[in-house]
This record gives sequence, structure tokens and C-alpha cells, in this order.
Amino acid sequence: MASSGAADQIVYVIDDDESARHSLEFLLDVTGIRVRSFASADAFLKASPALAGACVVTDVRMPGTSGVELTERLKQRDVPVPVIVITGHADVPLAIQAMKAGASDFIEKPFDDVTILSSIRKVLAEKAGDEQLHSERNEVVHRIGLLSAREHEVVDGLVAGKANKVIAFDLDISPRTVEVYRANAMMKMQAKTLSDLVRMMTIARIC
Repeated sequence: MASSGAADQIVYVIDDDESARHSLEFLLDVTGIRVRSFASADAFLKASPALAGACVVTDVRMPGTSGVELTERLKQRDVPVPVIVITGHADVPLAIQAMKAGASDFIEKPFDDVTILSSIRKVLAEKAGDEQLHSERNEVVHRIGLLSAREHEVVDGLVAGKANKVIAFDLDISPRTVEVYRANAMMKMQAKTLSDLVRMMTIARIC
């Protein structure tokens, strides 16, 4: 795949139907997408495979833990993982229940290769973007932690669009002192421009 994190991406196929499981596993393998399959959600949970860069494709109705229950349990993990639910026509209400529980998509049987591959690639790309943003946010939060209380106040003023003179008035310090705090904060934040700084602070506030 073309994305920079492609080497870390993997699809976990979970289906108690052996032929369906192996068929999808083969399709992904020949397409160049790493894949690992499980005969049940319980086997998947017991194996506890790495979830970073992963997505799960699961049948909705299986012995033991169902696709809906699996979706709910995965949503509670520290590393959220997108889930694509595969369903027969009679199980569409269950698939909708899975969507409400947090599934990214549901695909009704029988489906063609293009449909399933399109859905998988979409959720993998979205997950890669989310993980990159999460990593960047953690780095920004670390840099913010290096700021002194006064530097943080100056940064907050800058992000709010205030001029140095206004910040100086608000904090009861001189404009020259604001410039010093601003320069120190920019260095600690590794921000080359004010727009860099604003972007970082915006990222830091993303939940």
C-alpha cells in the first residue's frame, strides 16, 4: 500500500465460516495487505494481537462472543481499532446494532472484492491519520510541559490573536519582556512561525 505506515498495517479477519475466512484472507494476501485470521472472536481476544495500525473484519453472528460484543469490547481498548462487520441479509439489524456500538462499516453478503477492499483501505487510511495525529499531539503536549507558567500565558495570548502590547498590558509586564517570553516559548515549542505555534496549540486541545 502507498501510505508510509503501510508496513505496520494489518487486517484481522474473524469468521467461524472456514471457507469465507480463507477466501477473504487469500484476497487480502494477494492484494498485498497483511492479514491474520481467527475462527472466533474469543480466539482473537485470547490471542490479544497488536492493534496499532490494525482493522478488524468480523462476521456479526458467531458462536461465543458475537461481532456486536466484539465491537463493544474493542471500543473500550486504549488503542481503538476500526471494525468492519460482515452480515447476511437476516442479520442486518445486528449489523446496525454493531454500528451503534462503534463499528466503522457493515457489508452485506454476498459482497464483491472491490466493495470489501474499498472499505478496508478506507478505514486503514483513516486509522493511520488518527494515529499520526495522536502521536503528534503527544509530542506537542510534551513541549508545552517545558514552558514556564509565564511563557504559557504569553502563548495563550498569542494563540488568542492578541498583539504583544495587549499581552503585556494583560500580564502587567513590558512589551520587551513579552518578546523574550515569546522567543523562549517558540524555541521550546520548536515553532518556526506564529502559525506553527497556533497549529500546535490547536492539536494539543484535541481530545
